[in-house]
Amino acid sequence: MNIGCVIAACTLFAAASSGSKTGLSVKPPCRSGFSQNFYTVIVPRVALHGQNILKVKFEDCQHSREVGFVSSDPNFSVRPDGAVYVEQAFANLSEPVQFMVTARELFDPHIWETTVKLAPAGHPHPLPLTKVSIEEMLSRALDSQPKVIKFTRKHQRSSYGNGLRRQKRDWVIPPINVPENSRGPFPHMLVRIMRQEQTTYKKIRSDQDKDVGIRYSITGAGADQPPSGIYNIDPISGNMFVTQPLDREERASFHLRAHAVDMNGNQVENPIDLYIYVIDMNDNRPEFKNQVYNGSVAEGSKPGSSVMQVTASDSDDATTANGMVRYRILSQTPHSPIPNMFTINSETGDIVTVAAGLDREKVSQYTIIVQATDMEGNLNFGLSNTATALISITDINDNPPELTVRTFSGEVPENKVNVVVANLTVVDRDQPHSPNWNAVYRIVSGDPSGHFTIRTNPVTNEGMLTVIKPVDFEMNRAFMLTVVVSNQAHLASGIQSSLQSTAGVTISVQDVNEPPVFPVNPKPIRFEEGVSAGTTLTVFSAQDPDHFVHQIVRYSKLSDPANWLRINRTNGQITTMALLDRESMYVKNNIYEATFLAFDNGKSGSPQASGTGTLQIYLIDVNDNPPVLIPQEAQVCQRARPNSKINITASDADSDPNVGPFGFDLPAYPPSLRRNWTITRLSGDHAQLRLRIPYLEAGVYEIPITVSDSGNPQLSNRSLIRVKVCPCDDNGDCSATGAVAAAGLGTGAIIAILICIIVLLSMVLLFVVWMKRREKEKQAKPLLIDPEDDVRDNILKYDEEGGGEEDQDYDLSQLQQPESLDHIISKPVGVRRVDERPVIPESQYPVRPSLPHPGDIGDFIHDGLRAADNDPTAPPYDSLLVFDYEGNGSTAGSVSSLNSTNSGDQDYDYLNDWGPRFKKLADLYGGGDDD
Repeated sequence: MNIGCVIAACTLFAAASSGSKTGLSVKPPCRSGFSQNFYTVIVPRVALHGQNILKVKFEDCQHSREVGFVSSDPNFSVRPDGAVYVEQAFANLSEPVQFMVTARELFDPHIWETTVKLAPAGHPHPLPLTKVSIEEMLSRALDSQPKVIKFTRKHQRSSYGNGLRRQKRDWVIPPINVPENSRGPFPHMLVRIMRQEQTTYKKIRSDQDKDVGIRYSITGAGADQPPSGIYNIDPISGNMFVTQPLDREERASFHLRAHAVDMNGNQVENPIDLYIYVIDMNDNRPEFKNQVYNGSVAEGSKPGSSVMQVTASDSDDATTANGMVRYRILSQTPHSPIPNMFTINSETGDIVTVAAGLDREKVSQYTIIVQATDMEGNLNFGLSNTATALISITDINDNPPELTVRTFSGEVPENKVNVVVANLTVVDRDQPHSPNWNAVYRIVSGDPSGHFTIRTNPVTNEGMLTVIKPVDFEMNRAFMLTVVVSNQAHLASGIQSSLQSTAGVTISVQDVNEPPVFPVNPKPIRFEEGVSAGTTLTVFSAQDPDHFVHQIVRYSKLSDPANWLRINRTNGQITTMALLDRESMYVKNNIYEATFLAFDNGKSGSPQASGTGTLQIYLIDVNDNPPVLIPQEAQVCQRARPNSKINITASDADSDPNVGPFGFDLPAYPPSLRRNWTITRLSGDHAQLRLRIPYLEAGVYEIPITVSDSGNPQLSNRSLIRVKVCPCDDNGDCSATGAVAAAGLGTGAIIAILICIIVLLSMVLLFVVWMKRREKEKQAKPLLIDPEDDVRDNILKYDEEGGGEEDQDYDLSQLQQPESLDHIISKPVGVRRVDERPVIPESQYPVRPSLPHPGDIGDFIHDGLRAADNDPTAPPYDSLLVFDYEGNGSTAGSVSSLNSTNSGDQDYDYLNDWGPRFKKLADLYGGGDDD
């Protein structure tokens, strides 16, 4: 009986997401592989050899007929058409059996897999396919007998007849499939070989191993090349083993070559290729590229709007269900307005909106938990992972700005600018500090003259109504403005402006005391220069803009650089105080400016206000300045030459027509002037003076020249030009001698000056020589001093003013230290002799060491002097100073007990032998007998 006729059920376990594709009208692209990932079949408990169980369907997109199927369980095999049949008879199938069927196209490294589960008839509940059952299935597959490798036999027709002649057999090794992550035990045999004419299993062996001793070996990556040691072969039996678990994610296939040699190493068979494919297992979870994805979608978006895409990858084989990832949304936070605002494409990971109602003002961000599951999303068999998608709702301008009140008010003083009159408050629910939120204010009516503008506060979005043009209380006491507010960005489609976007603003103008204003400022007038003092020039009056209050305007002078003008305090009349001179340094471009002040008496409660006005007096020139000549000095050669001439220029402080052309002339007296010199006019302002005679004695000459202007009346001036006549060199330049001579010095004077210079230089030289010689003498000659003048080691003689012992009739007890201090202590406070020791603690003087170093003596003296200067108990300088005072009861004796010996008993003649330094002592003591 055909087992296929008793199949009770065939259930397809596919991914949960695959069912959603049934409604698609577009035919999906062709993808090679099994039509089903799982087959579950109920079979009888007793099966016979060769009976068909089921048929797996394989989609071959390349339309290749060479597709090979391999079963992981040796008890079952697969025919080329996909029919699964029983390879060996088994008596009883008591438990469900699971095994894998792999498919591989010729010359294609890809492997496709499907799982077959056989449940015996009568079994209560077929076990679900779990990870544990898959591992058990792989373990059973590895523990079962090794695969059988059959040698095919090739035939060729004999040339001697129609019979067939046997040809030498070659190795025909099908691909070897090894599951990854196998638990062993290792080493595990992978392949066995079976010759076609035999029915028993044998090892991989050559056809000639029965004739000669054959040795087998394998080479390639995984055998003798890195990663080496994964596969080995028994050189004698030809059994090939795998020595450790495999990981498809590290290496999906191996290509080895098997070799057969004799005992001498000679090749007895051609090497054959062995292809080992690692069967993928679902041992890797999908991994998201990011744990947190950030996306955004505009509020108010229609259903189907794209939001973002999440992507997960699976290290397992992507051509199998192990690496096919599907996505789904686990949760959405918050659930407003509905729990399912978004959906995700199960294959691409694209997240889109599925409902309307996104409102940023209500929910600004959604948190989506996305799950990725392999095995095409099958939650029972697949591995899963999660990621977080943060969806921000972007703002659109769907909320028009609204003013908080319908009417605003404010007040502003007149004549003030850049003053904020009122703050217009607005409410906008859109994204703060964005174009959809930023307010733009416009004044649509009530301000035709443009006195006001509205600036937007960038922080608060308020409108600051500001005065940009002064307002006048006398012209407008109040303004009624209409203001409209909008956004920088246009409102979204379908959103209308609010009625509250328009408001009115009432502005009151405050009256202030305005300063007087000069109607014409500056005021120009024209007058001739030279007008006399007391002349009335004009009336420069101001007006008070405060028409509603009568005030008195007074005037004063603010600026008058030349102090020429005065102004009437009451009516503003301008009169002169001095002569107006156009040529003054205070006149610029014929205009003299003076500034005047006009001030009122102030309103009640307001201070005085003042305004300024400028008077510009244009001074008309009169001919009141005679012309002058420049230069005032010149020089010329004493012999007439073509270039011996002097160019002179006339200038006049007046202006046209009271200036040139000028007239130049030499006076008739003295007669020698016109005889020696001549003047020629070159142009209206320039003339030329030169010698008339061929030679003129060197010297300094003062040439008077009369110059006249063209004014009416005409003014003339007689100017003197100092001309130096000197001898010249070949270039026409005055020589040095000639220049001196031209300065007016005679030969004798020049000689006297030279002699004085020589004498002065000689004196300086002699002084220097004398100083050098004296310096050398000081360095070479020793110090010569009279022995009596030498104070070193000699007795110094001082002037004696006293009378010897007769002059000592004063009481020395006054300078001695008293024996007791009772009379001092008993004195009244504040009464004390200057030579008495004060009854206060004494200062601490330095104590001299018993064995001082010679270098410390000076330090000891200086320290004692410093202590005495700072001692408040020290007596005055004219009193007896006590050093090392020890008080009463001192163990030291009196110095007066030391008696001098008689000078007559001592011989001082030896002092004469000590040299001139002791001559004075020898005369004093050695010559006593002669006196």
